[in-house]
Amino acid sequence: MDRNEGSNFKKAFFFSFGQISDQTAYQSFILLIFTFYYTVVGLNLFWVTVGYAIWAIWNAFNDPMIGYLSDRTHTKWGRRLPYIMFAFIPLAISCALLYFPPFPIGPANQVGNFFYFLIIIVIFELFYTAFSLTQTALFPEIFMTQKERTQANNVRETFIVIALIFAFILPGLIISDYSDPASLGQYQLFGIIVGIIVIAGTLVFLFFAPREKKEFSEDYKQAFGFIKTIKYCLKSKSFRFYVISELCNWFVYGMLPTIVPLYAKFVLHITDALMISLLLGLTFISAIVFMTFLWKPLVRKIGNRKTWLISMSVWICTLLPLMFIDDFLSGLIVFFLIGIGLSGSLYIIDLVVADIVDEDEIVTGIRREAGYYGVNALILRLSNVLVIFAIATVLSTVGWYTFEPSMVTSEVIFGLRALMFIFPAIALVFAVVAIYMYPLHGERLLQVKENQIKIHEEKRGKMETELI
Repeated sequence: MDRNEGSNFKKAFFFSFGQISDQTAYQSFILLIFTFYYTVVGLNLFWVTVGYAIWAIWNAFNDPMIGYLSDRTHTKWGRRLPYIMFAFIPLAISCALLYFPPFPIGPANQVGNFFYFLIIIVIFELFYTAFSLTQTALFPEIFMTQKERTQANNVRETFIVIALIFAFILPGLIISDYSDPASLGQYQLFGIIVGIIVIAGTLVFLFFAPREKKEFSEDYKQAFGFIKTIKYCLKSKSFRFYVISELCNWFVYGMLPTIVPLYAKFVLHITDALMISLLLGLTFISAIVFMTFLWKPLVRKIGNRKTWLISMSVWICTLLPLMFIDDFLSGLIVFFLIGIGLSGSLYIIDLVVADIVDEDEIVTGIRREAGYYGVNALILRLSNVLVIFAIATVLSTVGWYTFEPSMVTSEVIFGLRALMFIFPAIALVFAVVAIYMYPLHGERLLQVKENQIKIHEEKRGKMETELI
């Protein structure tokens, strides 16, 4: 390893601690919140669905607004760090409060617990977006070349997978049964531990991670207005095809962990929460292996677009057995194989976004990472609503409008299988079509990189002249 590679690894290593906080908070939210409020708190599907729908409306404003504000921010700490410093403590507190409904749990307190559910997920989303969006927006700015990004992304995605293991295995060590109201106190303990992880990971990031580059310190002066930010993002043909594909990917990211607690218990006959967590944990252990030894070298050889197409096609194939398996051992094998396609998508997505931001810089002359990530986050949050609507539609159709463990019929079993394979497979087919039409690859991408180097040299030259 030469000196530059060592320096890049060090930057990526400390930068990636932010991903520990980010992914532990959000993926544990995805894994547990539906199951917690549906089975433990006792909200019926109507109230859960309404809560997620209002949450999506909030995100239509929250996500792009924070991206817009960050791009226009100018402080001695840069455009991004102030939001991270402001958000991480409230985010940690809200991670715990998610599991502290103020009213007694059970069907008798539907309205009161619904309003708490709605308020706390909106608060969680506000601080999570302020933290995650700005921290993620630093990636394409700190790591500028394709080589730097590929090297740094390998480190970063390894940390993300470690965080996912925290999010999926840790609750199984604390919570004895995900769908038992008697587990309320265990959920609350887990929420407190997640808050501590968020604080610890962020402190390492803030003290040791690299800062924004000086040549972009004046870009805030040219930042677009709120409406123009959204308009220019959606105007990008590359972004439009990419975001369709990512929306479909995130639908699968959301569906699998959300429905796994019920699928594992009633289809695979696994009653121990730790065993359920191990299924997901094994998926992400597998993801670390295949990310490093399969997808990283393949990206270098054939590029982001072709590799993503292959990984999503593999992902569809590995999901198919979920329609047929019915025991724990088969589950271990299948969930390990699911990590192959999943890891490709996890590895590639932010590399593609970085290319799109580079292309935008050629057109506008400024870097608008947060603006893109804000609009991106808005669209991705829609995936969570689509997940809940799909679950609500299926479970209502098969007679599970309110959670009743004694009412598990063959129709319920088929519904859970469909949610684990049929719906994700359809989403991934749409994703494959979208990324096949994605235009930023080959000669066009090489031209963007060449023009970007010229723009950065001009900015550095201008700054040096002004200093003289």
